[in-house]
Amino acid sequence: EGELVESGGGLVQAGGSLTLSCTASGFTVDDYGIGWFRQAPGKDREGVSCIMRTDRRTFYADSVKGRFTISSDNVKNTVYLQMNDLKPEDTAVYYCAAGASGLGYVQSTYDYWGQGTQVTVSS
Repeated sequence: EGELVESGGGLVQAGGSLTLSCTASGFTVDDYGIGWFRQAPGKDREGVSCIMRTDRRTFYADSVKGRFTISSDNVKNTVYLQMNDLKPEDTAVYYCAAGASGLGYVQSTYDYWGQGTQVTVSS
């Protein structure tokens, strides 16, 4: 049974940086599509960034393009989301997800989800 464990959330001032980590067990992240999603209070969960399973291309939502970077470490079996120049509107619970057929931001195609980590950006 696979599992994802997240860490790295917290409180940061606008313009600051945070790096979220997502460590997998029970499967190899390189064999899966990976997605980072977030859910702000009162809003639906939305896709932030993803790594395609097939060719490992990366994609970013327009709202975070140029500020966030998704990456993975094969040795640590961990995926990261580096977040720079954070804005108050980035405040949300962030989730990582992995899917054998993980397809972009289609949440139903992801098999495993992390527990979520809170990111709060103060103005």
